[in-house]
Amino acid sequence: MGAEQASIMVDGDIPVAVKRSGRARRMTLRVVRAGGGVVLTLPERVPLAEGRAFAQSRAEWLRRMRESLPEVAVVRHGALLPVAGLAVTVTPSQGRLVRLDGLRLLVPEGRPAGVVVAAWLKQRARTELAAACDCYASRLGRPFAALSLRDTRSRWGSCTHDGRLMFSWRLAMAPPEVLDYVAAHEVAHLRHMDHSAAFWACCERLKPGYAPQRRWLREHGHELQAWDFTA
Repeated sequence: MGAEQASIMVDGDIPVAVKRSGRARRMTLRVVRAGGGVVLTLPERVPLAEGRAFAQSRAEWLRRMRESLPEVAVVRHGALLPVAGLAVTVTPSQGRLVRLDGLRLLVPEGRPAGVVVAAWLKQRARTELAAACDCYASRLGRPFAALSLRDTRSRWGSCTHDGRLMFSWRLAMAPPEVLDYVAAHEVAHLRHMDHSAAFWACCERLKPGYAPQRRWLREHGHELQAWDFTA
């Protein structure tokens, strides 16, 4: 997707970011679950005025969607944060490193909890995703070229034609089986760069019975996106 091209206002008080995409075949409107931001994607040749009218025609739907979103949860001492699918309490500690102690996540006292915990989650995600991808790529017989982490909002993972895998580090917050499914899903793209029947059959071979994990992401993924680590 291309870079942001413009920003418009819908119904007088709903800001909408406009993005152009050479791959888009139709206009789409998306509400970002973390924060309630709205993104309008336009094909290259669709006039901005047409996109504005399209977004305006969906104003009531946008309001309903934004109102239904969970409130942003801030990572701070005392917060119940999901880690590997379990709710753990962010707890100040005299130690120098972040570590799990049962259902407590011990965080160095005096340091910004959100920033420190985010760094810890990224390292945890990298370790677990690398191990899972190594395993699935070996079984598939298709090595991947690289693995990177980002804080993506629209997808949990991706695979490029040259074998580069990308994942959201927030998967470290999800149950381990969910993280494992996403790893299998993206590794399957090393053989099938689409979502054809052959691709899903490959997913099933790599991760038999993946449907519950895929459903968990659809139903609960927005809860992971709602956490704010900037504090």
